Amino acid sequence: MLFNSFIFWAFFAIVIAVYWRLNLRGQNVLLLVASYTFYGYWDWRFLSLILLSTAIDFVVAQKVDANEDPGRRKRWLLLSICTNLGLLGFFKYFGFFVNEFALLLEAAGFSASIPTLNIILPVGISFYTFQTLSYTIDVYRRVTRPTRGLLDFAVYVSFFPQLVAGPIERSKDLMPQILKPRVLAQGAFAEGLYHVLFGMFKKVVIADNLAPVVDRIFSTPTAELANTEILFGIYAFAIQIYCDFSGYSSIAQGIAKWLGINLSWNFKMPYFSRTPSEFWQRWHITLSSWLRDYLYIPLGGNRSGVYGTFRNLMLTMALGGLWHGANWTFIVWGVIHGSVLIAYHILEARGRALTALSGVKRLFSVIIFFHIVCITWIYFRAESLTQANEMVIGLFQNVGVTDFSAYILGMLAFFALPMMLLEFWIERSRNLLHVLSLPRMVRAAIYAYFVFMLLVFPPLTPQVFVYFQF
Repeated sequence: MLFNSFIFWAFFAIVIAVYWRLNLRGQNVLLLVASYTFYGYWDWRFLSLILLSTAIDFVVAQKVDANEDPGRRKRWLLLSICTNLGLLGFFKYFGFFVNEFALLLEAAGFSASIPTLNIILPVGISFYTFQTLSYTIDVYRRVTRPTRGLLDFAVYVSFFPQLVAGPIERSKDLMPQILKPRVLAQGAFAEGLYHVLFGMFKKVVIADNLAPVVDRIFSTPTAELANTEILFGIYAFAIQIYCDFSGYSSIAQGIAKWLGINLSWNFKMPYFSRTPSEFWQRWHITLSSWLRDYLYIPLGGNRSGVYGTFRNLMLTMALGGLWHGANWTFIVWGVIHGSVLIAYHILEARGRALTALSGVKRLFSVIIFFHIVCITWIYFRAESLTQANEMVIGLFQNVGVTDFSAYILGMLAFFALPMMLLEFWIERSRNLLHVLSLPRMVRAAIYAYFVFMLLVFPPLTPQVFVYFQF
C-alpha cells in the first residue's frame, strides 16, 4: 500500500473519518488495526514478525525496569538485542553471508555447494527493529520508563505513517503522544497539507520521472557511456534518492500531523551541507542519531583517543552502510563516508575547518562536498563493486556530450531545479516551515504548482519508494 496510490488514500480517508470521533483508547485501537492492515497488505505473513518483536520488547522492558540486579538486567537486554538482530540478520543478511562463506571456501581450494533459502525481506524490518531496540535500551539506561499498556506499545512499534521507511522514532518523543489525548491543533491541517503536497511532488513528479533515466545509465555497460552521461546520471540519482526518501518522510509527517502526532524531521536540505559532519546532521537524521547514540558513543565515541575515534567512526559508518543492504557496495559506501569524516576531523584538528566560511567560499565548499556525496552514490546505486569502480573511472574517459546527456540535463533543469530553488529559499530563511508563513496567495500559488505538476507530469510507471528495500 503505497502513499502514492489511490488505495492508500481511500484507506486513510476511512481511518481519518472515524479517528476524530473516538476517545483516546478508541483512537489507539483504530491506529493499531489500521497499522496492522497497512502492514499486512504487503504480505500478511510479515505480521508475525512485528507481533513477535512487539511482544518480546514489551516483556523485556518490564523485566529490565523491575530488576535491580545488574546481571539480570543485562541478560534481559541481551535477549532483546539477540532476538531483534537475529531476526533482522536472518531475513536480510543470511543469503549474503552464506554466499560470501561459499566464495571463501572456494578461494581456499574447497568445493563449495551450499544450499540457500529463498528468503523474502519483510518490508520495514530494519526500521521497526531499530525503533524497538532503542526503546528497550533506553529503559535499560533508565532514560525512559516502560509503558504498562501493550496496546500503547504496539501502536508505538507499528504506527503506520512511519512504519516501513521511518523516521525511526524514540520512545521519549513518540510514546508521550500516544499516551495523551490528542487534538487537531490550530494550523495542523495546513501544516499537514504542506508536508503531503511537497512530499508527493518530490516523490511522484521528481523522483519517479528521473528513475527511468537513472535505471538506463546504471543498466548500460560503462564502456558505452560518455562521461557526461555518467556524471549527469549520478546527479539524477542524487536528486532521485533525496526526493524519493525525503518525499516519503514528508508525507509521513503530514499524515501523522492530521492524526495529531508530530514525527521527527528526517531531512533538512542535506545538499546544502558544507562538511561531512553537517551532512549527517541533515540526511536521514533519525538513523544518523540512532547510530551515534546506540553504536558510536557506546564504542567510545571521541573519548578513545585519535585513532580510537577514527576506528569508532569507521566501524559506525561501515555498519550504517550494511544496515542499508546485504551487498559490499553498501559497506564500501559507508567506508567511503567514514573516510571522508576522518579526513575532515584531521583538517578540523589542524584549524582548517570549513564551518565558518561565508559567501563564495561557502558556496565553493557546498559544491565540492556535493560532488563527494555524488561519488559515494555510485557505490550505493551500483549492482556491484566492479560496476561502481568502472563508472568512477568512466568519469574520466569517453569525454563528450551526447543527446542523452543533454536530455538528462534538461530533465534535471525542468523537474529538479524548481524544487532546489524552493529549498534554497527555505534554507536562507532558517525556518523549515517558511512556506507556511508566506502570504496566503503566495502559498496558494506554490500549492497550485505542486498539484499542476502532479496532474500533468505523472510518471509513466509509478515507482515504489527506494527505501522500502531496506
